[in-house]
Amino acid sequence: MILTVTLNTALDITYRVPSLRPHASHRVSEVTERPGGKGVNVARVLAALGHEVTVTGFAGGATGRQVRDRLASEAPGVVDALVPVAGATRRTIAVVDARTGDTTQLNEPGPVVGPAEWSAFQNVYEELLGSVSAVALCGSLPPGLPVGAYAGLIRTARAAGVPVLLDTSGEALRRGVAARPDIVKPNADELAELTGSHEPLRATQDARRRGARAVVASLGAEGLLAHTSEGLWRAAPPSRVHGNPTGAGDSAVAGLLSGLVENLPWPDRLTRAVALSAATVLSPAAGEFDRPVYEKLLGQVAVTGEVSAA
Repeated sequence: MILTVTLNTALDITYRVPSLRPHASHRVSEVTERPGGKGVNVARVLAALGHEVTVTGFAGGATGRQVRDRLASEAPGVVDALVPVAGATRRTIAVVDARTGDTTQLNEPGPVVGPAEWSAFQNVYEELLGSVSAVALCGSLPPGLPVGAYAGLIRTARAAGVPVLLDTSGEALRRGVAARPDIVKPNADELAELTGSHEPLRATQDARRRGARAVVASLGAEGLLAHTSEGLWRAAPPSRVHGNPTGAGDSAVAGLLSGLVENLPWPDRLTRAVALSAATVLSPAAGEFDRPVYEKLLGQVAVTGEVSAA
């Protein structure tokens, strides 16, 4: 069983419009709603790959009920272990411009989580760690939680002997890296904010010095750069993929995490992660991927690098 943690779950709503124009009214051509938040998206992809997955985090209010109902009906293989909160789960709005393929994202902040709710979550989390092979800590922190929340959850997982992947940003990432997660997966901007360097290779080296055992940086259309104790690799799709990038990074996390629990070598993990990410860009919503494209790309992703990097 793999555990994904989404402390700031969401109901993801995607609007598709023929052309997005500022200061104008728009007719929406298509609307989709999905249970969301980064860890929920990761869980859906993992389940589609055949892994048993449990999702935990917080859910509250009418939106939280929608998230739980949709998980039950739309995400077979994903076990719901979300912890109730008094506040309402947030919504995220993605507006996709059909003409250009560009996406505009609007993210609500999420409910305020109180000390008793945070304590209840930590009890659930510790109990779940006893039966999982890996854990992913994903996304933003909702209001009310300490900025070092992920760092504490990493230390708890390490004490339980469970490998942990961290995918967050800002100060939560900075604190989390110092707790020595097994993998961190920032994008280029998050990595630069963490290290102060805009040169990816130098920045991944710095992030490892700060505590991360392995750093896998998302470089957009250029694929992934992985700096680990076993080697240094770059992995890239055969060509640029155009579509909705929402959730592509979450699919990459699913690829990395599934490869970890399957004991795949790093080049194979990266191949899977890049193929899933690109196939997600061509899917209608986050948490899904175009399976024929994914299977085709598995044989086309280029991985270059060397073992035993410093």
